[in-house]
Amino acid sequence: MSGAMIIGAGPGIGRSVARRFAAEGMPVALVSRTGKTLDVAGARGYTADCADEDALRAALDAARAELGVPDVVVYNAAIIRPDTTGEATMRAHLDAWAVNVVGALVAAAHLAPAMAGRGGGTFIVTGGMPEPKRQYVSLSLGKSGVRTLVTLLDQEYGPSGVHVASVTVAGPVAPGTPFDPDDIAGHYWRLHTQPRDRWQHEVLHAGRPAA
Repeated sequence: MSGAMIIGAGPGIGRSVARRFAAEGMPVALVSRTGKTLDVAGARGYTADCADEDALRAALDAARAELGVPDVVVYNAAIIRPDTTGEATMRAHLDAWAVNVVGALVAAAHLAPAMAGRGGGTFIVTGGMPEPKRQYVSLSLGKSGVRTLVTLLDQEYGPSGVHVASVTVAGPVAPGTPFDPDDIAGHYWRLHTQPRDRWQHEVLHAGRPAA
């Protein structure tokens, strides 16, 4: 059995992506700091802080032991906070970078080789900040790092059939708005089901008129 692993499974995009993959009949593992399953039918919950490498690797191992090598991994963890140049301390920047970028790298290094060895899979990172904003320095740096990381992971694992991509969300996520998480979740499923000759490596969700 295989399925989807959602890392950073909060009540917004994480829950909506999990529900979308579950609705498509896939087993779902949710990795979060609380280990909650967020009312996703049939989901399994695992506990890890994405800034804690040992805890993250242990949670991924536990999920893989139950689900097998995942068909799709979604890295959705992020530290989102306003900070201007000179506001955040070095420690705060390092903590944000650990979650926003390095956690995704650790997850990919831990899972993608087995996906590549099997011959395929999908690894998607939630991005944002299509343009840097001076009010969100640490987040802007992190999301820029995510784009570079996706390129590097594609170079490493793409030739073996692993589709690496990011979904860039260009606004605040909230139900009933142009950035409704259920609408955003559709991008993840489309990326996972794209044929190899039409792979996209970044999808930008710039909003839609609210229904």
